[in-house]
Amino acid sequence: MANTTLKCFFTWVWIVLDKIIDLIFGLYWESKKQFIADLSKKHAFLAESAVSLAKKIKEKQLKSEDLVKAVIERIKEVNPIINAVTEDRFEAAIADAREVDKLITSGLSEEEAAKKPFLGVPFTTKESQSVKGYRYTLGLWWRRELRADEDSESVALLKAAGAILVALTNVPELLVWPETRNPVYGMTNNPHHTGRSPGGSSGAEAALTACYATPISLCSDVGGSIRMPAFYCGMFGHHNTPGTTSIRGVIFHKGDEESMISLGFITKHVEDLAPLNKVIAGNKAPLLKLDRKVDIKDIQFYYMEKSKDYRVTPIKPELRSAMANAVAKISEEVSLKNSPQPYYHKGFDHMYQLWTYWMSQEPHNFAGLLNNSKTDAIWIVELLRKILGLSKHGWSAIIWLLHVQLMPLFPNWAEKLTKEWKEDLLNKLGDNGVLLLPSAPQTAPYHYSCFLQPFNFSYWAAVNVLKCPATQVPMGVNSQGLPIGIQVMATPYNDALCLTVAKYLEKQFGGAVMACKT
Repeated sequence: MANTTLKCFFTWVWIVLDKIIDLIFGLYWESKKQFIADLSKKHAFLAESAVSLAKKIKEKQLKSEDLVKAVIERIKEVNPIINAVTEDRFEAAIADAREVDKLITSGLSEEEAAKKPFLGVPFTTKESQSVKGYRYTLGLWWRRELRADEDSESVALLKAAGAILVALTNVPELLVWPETRNPVYGMTNNPHHTGRSPGGSSGAEAALTACYATPISLCSDVGGSIRMPAFYCGMFGHHNTPGTTSIRGVIFHKGDEESMISLGFITKHVEDLAPLNKVIAGNKAPLLKLDRKVDIKDIQFYYMEKSKDYRVTPIKPELRSAMANAVAKISEEVSLKNSPQPYYHKGFDHMYQLWTYWMSQEPHNFAGLLNNSKTDAIWIVELLRKILGLSKHGWSAIIWLLHVQLMPLFPNWAEKLTKEWKEDLLNKLGDNGVLLLPSAPQTAPYHYSCFLQPFNFSYWAAVNVLKCPATQVPMGVNSQGLPIGIQVMATPYNDALCLTVAKYLEKQFGGAVMACKT
């Protein structure tokens, strides 16, 4: 009874605080809003999927050079507004594209074409992916002049598949914050509303994608870093089953560590997700079973309306409606005899705390990385340095350090509850079920307001705790024109179920929400 009363109290506190936060931050950021220019008719092909563009290049309907130049022009047009790109390789990319066009002209065998499914298609990636010769700062001031000495494995695999790297993009410091901002490159803006966050840590990738400025967007996700920006920017984003995509070269990972992190993509079209993820999964691609033919009528659906985690703010009406609309549509058209069933487990009561524990088990030491790996940074020292104006770290890094070093973890409790939660979910979903769950309590927040609502990414983090695959699906916009959506989660190695449902919802609810018109 006392616990229920406490949660009810926190709910009402959050409802009031949410309104106050929106009012105060809105007074400033609404006046700062800028608009993204519509896509020109001559570049209308940038609205197409990466699969479609690759097909056109191979069939000589489109030159890779023309596509790469169009992407570069679009980046130059939108980047002054969204601040997404940290470093470009425009001239080198054009040269690469010319070589592709020569190869196509000279004749490409079916075998060669099959090995290069994205031949001539440009891509961008987060600056946290090492790219030989390019900056590898991770948003840290002390690393601002450091450059990578090799490509990450996923970048190498994409290049081997024929894709052409055009630019690297912005990240939060050490990739841990719901906004994309750091002392090296500044702040990235959401193209739907430049006074709002595009999410983190792949916010710059999502922002570019929502502006038609990148056909392929390579990302990573350890706490919602693909799905959060996809949600805030109105895109699709898939978090693969952890362990199936190589993380070598991503934030110093060697590739063989046990981790919640997985690589994936943010896209405008669901049809790109399976073929792109097969590329970066490499020889582990068969584990994802992405070629599995799934009849959506055979899928068992479950859904969750809200969490009881009092750290997370209450879900706003438009997002409850998004879930209700998805459940209603599936009930009417897909599962007439087997309608979606509600699901809940007490693990959802502690999403954030469980994620924090498992983050402490990740292979890299945040305090060490923050301080050049010479000594561990100490929160009180860094906080005092920041207050005195002597620190080059952003406030988000200081706050996260404080949290890491002060929050109790309760290992036995966390491991036991996670095990029970995962076993219950796997028994319920099996190999043919999906769970529809909320993406977040609110749409894209105003810049800096995350300092007052730091736990609202927890619905995404829950998926990482469970080490399951999940797809972020856009479901239209709210009354303010901001993207809304839901997540679709399946059990490990059943990524194809997520993508099947995402494809269905894409057709039913209009797909990606772009930040401008074509």
